[in-house]
Amino acid sequence: MMETHSLMDGKLHLYKRERSPYWQCSTFLDGRNHRMSTKQESLTVAKEVATEWYMAVYVDARRRGNGERTSHFLKKFGQTEIPQTVTPKARKVSGPTFREAAEKFMAEYEIITQGQRNKAWTEHHKLRIRVHLMPFFGDRALSEINGGLFQEYRMHRITQGHKGRKPSRSTLHHETVTMRMVLKTAQRHGWIPAVPDISAPYKTSGKVTHRAWFSPEEYKVFYEASRERAKNPPLERHRSIWEDLHDYVLFMANTGLRPDEAGRLEYRDVKIVTDQDLGERLLEIEVRGKRGVGYCKSMPGAILPFQRMRKRHEDAKPTDRIFGKTRNDLINQILNDCNLKVDRDGNTRTAYSLRHTYICLRLMEGADIYQIAKNCRTSVEMIEQFYAAHLKNTLDASAINVRKPKKGPRKPTKADE
Repeated sequence: MMETHSLMDGKLHLYKRERSPYWQCSTFLDGRNHRMSTKQESLTVAKEVATEWYMAVYVDARRRGNGERTSHFLKKFGQTEIPQTVTPKARKVSGPTFREAAEKFMAEYEIITQGQRNKAWTEHHKLRIRVHLMPFFGDRALSEINGGLFQEYRMHRITQGHKGRKPSRSTLHHETVTMRMVLKTAQRHGWIPAVPDISAPYKTSGKVTHRAWFSPEEYKVFYEASRERAKNPPLERHRSIWEDLHDYVLFMANTGLRPDEAGRLEYRDVKIVTDQDLGERLLEIEVRGKRGVGYCKSMPGAILPFQRMRKRHEDAKPTDRIFGKTRNDLINQILNDCNLKVDRDGNTRTAYSLRHTYICLRLMEGADIYQIAKNCRTSVEMIEQFYAAHLKNTLDASAINVRKPKKGPRKPTKADE
């Protein structure tokens, strides 16, 4: 009797014949059967070889469909061409399609989450469905979609890309989230019995990375360069633009706002108050962002940039926006001139890096992480995961470098006398 195992949600089959000590693997792709001997007697090692072979066959089949030269992926497995057998008759699958479920999801999601989700967030779901998911899954029946098929979609995205660009890990994660929401919609309507497991089978934990920020020295170089541009602009008619940008840099680094929150900020949302506990003047800001309405108390350094903006635009109404759309092109000019566009780990700095700088500098000064999380409208877990610049200051050397006291010579007791 032949022993068999199924991998990749049934897409890959591993089996051992009675008269052979080696495990064989087979799969059906691109309308034909593919088979290979793993040359392995161990089941564990054979599974790894078979999985790697399946991925190579899949990529080769995709390239084959695009008219590219094939077989270079399979040479490492000792195959020069894909073995062909008699193609079985295609099994026609009927039932609701992915297109129907996607249209149902888009119609429901926008109405149900109205006022609860940012409009741009809803549009991003529609964009992922229209540009990436729909061309691949399209008119496939929902009953066909499983973890193996979605893994093929991931391979398609990684190898083909979009407009020549390879998707990042976070981009694929967002597409997985959108796909799962579409499948949940189908389940609610009784079109599928359960949502299949479409989570990524490899690299689930990912590499721990820290977001790009400015060290105190780098931040000083950055804001001094923006101040110099404001004093001596390349064109005199653009002086007010560079002055606004300089005040934007200082304001962001002293408030920790997200760029989109700062873009929606109106003059009526900001008040200059005196803090009762510290006795210092600061800004009390009513923030409207992706999590609704929140509040922020700034550092004293944010007052002067706000006052200059209000004076420079004295005809502005209370409902006018203070900064409006972020001028990323101008920020990039300064960052490139100062050689600060990329940090030492290869992370790209943007306007968002000013928020990261605010969080890191506050924590380096010994601020309470819970209060910083509340003030920045985020969670302690997010700060601990992505903002690690403060760790060297929160490590207590006196608690780490503990040494047990050495025992001296034992004093004689009366019993010893």
